[in-house]
Order: sequence, then structure tokens, then C-alpha cells
Amino acid sequence: MKPSGKSELDSLYFEYPNYPFQTPPEMRGEKRAHPVVIVGAGPVGLVAALELARHDVPVVLLDDKASLNEGSRAICVSRYNYETFQQLGVVSAFEEKGLGWTHGRCYYKEEQIYRLKMPHSNEERFYPMYNIQQQYIEKYLADAALSSPNISIRWQSKVSGIKAQSDGVMLDIETPEGPYQIIADHVLAADGARSVVRKELGLRLKGDSYEGRYLIADIQMQSDFPTERRAFFSCPVLGDSTVLIHKQPDNIWRIDYQVEGNTEDAIKEGNVRSSIAAVLNFIGESAPWELEWWSIYNASTLCLDDYRHGRVTFIGDSAHLVPIFGVRGLNNGIADAVNAAWKLAYVIKGWAHERILESYTPERRGATLDVFKSAGKSTRFMTPPTRGYRLLRDAILSLTPNNSFAQPFADPRQVSPYTYSASPLTYESVDSTEFSGGIVAGAPIVNMKVDKENYLLDYLGLGFSGIYFCDQDSAPDALTKLSSKLAVGSEPFKLLVIAKNEFYQGSLTVIEDATGSIFDAYGAEDGSFYLVRPDRHVCGRWQNFNQNEVSQSFQMALGGIVE
Repeated sequence: MKPSGKSELDSLYFEYPNYPFQTPPEMRGEKRAHPVVIVGAGPVGLVAALELARHDVPVVLLDDKASLNEGSRAICVSRYNYETFQQLGVVSAFEEKGLGWTHGRCYYKEEQIYRLKMPHSNEERFYPMYNIQQQYIEKYLADAALSSPNISIRWQSKVSGIKAQSDGVMLDIETPEGPYQIIADHVLAADGARSVVRKELGLRLKGDSYEGRYLIADIQMQSDFPTERRAFFSCPVLGDSTVLIHKQPDNIWRIDYQVEGNTEDAIKEGNVRSSIAAVLNFIGESAPWELEWWSIYNASTLCLDDYRHGRVTFIGDSAHLVPIFGVRGLNNGIADAVNAAWKLAYVIKGWAHERILESYTPERRGATLDVFKSAGKSTRFMTPPTRGYRLLRDAILSLTPNNSFAQPFADPRQVSPYTYSASPLTYESVDSTEFSGGIVAGAPIVNMKVDKENYLLDYLGLGFSGIYFCDQDSAPDALTKLSSKLAVGSEPFKLLVIAKNEFYQGSLTVIEDATGSIFDAYGAEDGSFYLVRPDRHVCGRWQNFNQNEVSQSFQMALGGIVE
């Protein structure tokens, strides 16, 4: 919603692009099947398109709008997904605009009771979290997609029907110039919470919806307060509701609060303005401000039973809805997109068995259910559904200032990447239990600093990668033969050697770890080895390099069956 007199695309800080409709080949009589059609050009659909494109798979991306989504919407992007943006080649724009943060403050009524510090060190490239409005997220991704020869974006193209068969999918499209049909070998549905694709296939989300509705509002205001998330429990100026405040680029501030009573009254512009004014006065902000945008939502934990239906795969909000607390929606949607896209690319290219696609639902629905556990707890803590919950919550908050055990309860749990430990693609090596720490199989790798300018992720390849740890002056001969055996199609296997002492050995990429910080982060010793998927998750790890098991793990990660 916009202030009176403003259109949806009027903004105090962002200029919305206009994307014209262009007549597609099908309306000129061309009939052919496209390898992948993606429905929805929001952040999730755009990430999926870029991931497919970087594996050289052509994509058609459909969206019913002529511009980007209106409003700032999702504003927090995790370190894990900044690493995804790096792999997609778009991270520089995000680094320049986004506001990184490591801390959060929690208040109970008028007292600050806890200051969160998220895990972070100078050995990692990106901050744990960045604040950046969704308009910028979409703009940077759309710019990259529009410049890709492998991506065709069709704006003002609305899906009105879908017929899925065993050998392909037919979609009915409505456009300003009339209807047409498009044929796809595979469809990725990224068309959001009100997914037309989901509806046309007769599917529905299942789960729980929580009581209460929440209003998010953006204002523009000059303030010197640092980029730290603030959570106010029992805020006295808004009827003891919970209030969240985030700083965004361009002097935009997000204010999030629960709406009590009549929703229609609460979302009226005058009431929104008075609520914001009360909050600003409460936190001591006296600078002039302007209202940019506001919206209303309710918290839900809903998902499909299966994220794949034949040749149609659901990603992002079309597959699941999660509460906003903990910034999990967009971040999990991006992870969905990459997971589905690289596997689909490998199947289309003939590099992997089609069984690999069967791992998508266990991995990403597993991530959703894990989110539900944390998000449900956060939602009930942020907005207690009963008097009993509120009494318990308030007791915990009153204990928080002087009792460390209570402090984690007071913090809205932030999103973290999911570990695919139970995935059919994850290999449990014989000696995996010998690690005293490090990155477990199924988890994403840690992007450790290599030198003053470079980090581990800078050295990973397009496809699978291996990380070997060496405390000698050379690597074993068996290792040098690994690259040719684990190459996939046109994507070479990238082998990195982390060595305590730098040495030269043919074509191997040797990275010196003189301080041992990378060894420590990976719980490694001389001879340890990690096999890494294209999406940075660990297929398997070995305290002592085992060539046969590594080959088995590689085949398993491509959808093969290991006897």
C-alpha cells in the first residue's frame, strides 16, 4: 500500500524499470519444446534461471508484470546467499548496496535486556546478514538475466493454464497481444504464495496458520543508529505488541508490528502514521520522516507434501510459506532455486541420472520442516498465542539481563543453511567419525580467507570440487589423477590443495595455510579430503583420503546407486 496520491510504483528512493512485451516466437508460428520454463521472475525464479544459465542450459522465464515487485518486501539476505550471488557472478552490486550486520538488540518494555552477536570472524568474506530491499535484489538479478544469452525473459506473460504430461508440460499464456501456448520439457514454479501453477495442478499447501496479523512499514528518515536489528517485546506504546526495526539502504527504515483488533482500521494510512510516530517517539527519533510503503501479512507454516510433481518442480513460496521472523522466506527460496537448478541442469545435459531429481524434495522439504521448528518457536515467542505463553515469555524476558541461559530465547532465531545429512546424495565415509570438528557431510563449506584479497570460494569450480589437506611437500600421485576421473561433461573437476607449506606440483591449485586456520575450520589433518557439490554442500569427507570411496561418493551425488 502507498500513501494517498501515490501510485504503486512511486517511490522515495527506487526507480522502477519498465519491461515491454515482446512478441514470442510461438505467436509467429514457431513450435518447439524449451528445456526449462520458469514461472515467476521474482528473486527465486531469477536465481534459478541464472544457475541454469551458468551451466549452459537455455531458459525461458515468464512473468505477468511489466516491472519488478512493488515494495521492499524481503529485506534480509544471509551470508550463505551472498556466497550464492558470488557464484552467480552478481555479488559486487549487492556488496555495494547492502548493509552488513552482526548484532541485534532486544528490549523488554523500556529496558535493553540482551545484545545479540552473530558468529563472524575476519576469516570470512561476508557478514552473517545483509539488509537490502527486494527491489534491488530483483533489479540486480534481472539485469544479469537480461544480459545472459541463455535466458529469455518474457514480461507481461501470465500463465492461465497448465497441462503436465509424462514427456513434457504445456502452458497457456495470456499476453497484451493475445494468448499462446508454450511447451517445456521441465517447469520450475516460482510464482509465489498464490501460485497459479500449484492451483492448476490441484495442489494445496498444508500446515498451520498462526493467530494475529502483522504490519510492515517502510519510512525514509535520516538517523545515525547503526545497522542492528532491534526487537522490542511488550512495546508500551503499541499495546504491548512486539516491534522489529531494521535499517535499510537509502535511509529507509523497516518497522514491523503486530496488528490488534480490526485489521481494516489498522491498515488505514492515518492509523499507520500514528503508530509509526508513537514508535519513533518511544525510541527517541525526532528527525522528519516520510512514509514509503506498508503491507499486512500473517504468519504461517505451510508446505506441499512433495515439491516435485512429474516434470513440474516448486521452488520458494510456491512450495512453502514460513513466518517472516528469522528472515527465512527469501533465503530458503534462493536455496531451493539453486538446489533444483543445478540438478536439473545435470539431468538435461546427460551428466547425471534422473534419480538425482528425487533428492530435491527430501533436501529442501527437509529444510522447510527444520525452519518450521525454529520459526514456530520464534512466532509464539514474538506474539504469544495464549495467556500462558505470554506469562512464560515474560518470565524469560525478565530473567534475560542477568542470566545467560535465558538470552538465546529472547532472540528471534536467524536463518541458517540446512545440512543435507539424510540426503540420498550424501555419503557417510568409514572414517567420518574420526573428525573432531569441521564441516559435516551435507553441510555447506565455510568460505575461509586464503590471503589478503582472496577466499576459498574464489577457487571453486563451476561443477564438483575437491579440497585436500596436506602437511607434506607434495600431494600423493593418486590425487593428481582424480581430476580427470571426476570431471562432468564440459565442467572440469576443480581440485584444491590446502598446504601448511606452499609448493608447486604440476596443474594442482595449492593454497598455503601457514597459520592452520583453514585446517582448523575443517577439522582436517594431513591427508584429509572433502568432496563438494556445485551448490557448495559437502558430498562426503574423509580424514584419510580414500580414492575408491571418493569415487563412490561422486557417483552417489550424480544420482547413481552405490552397492
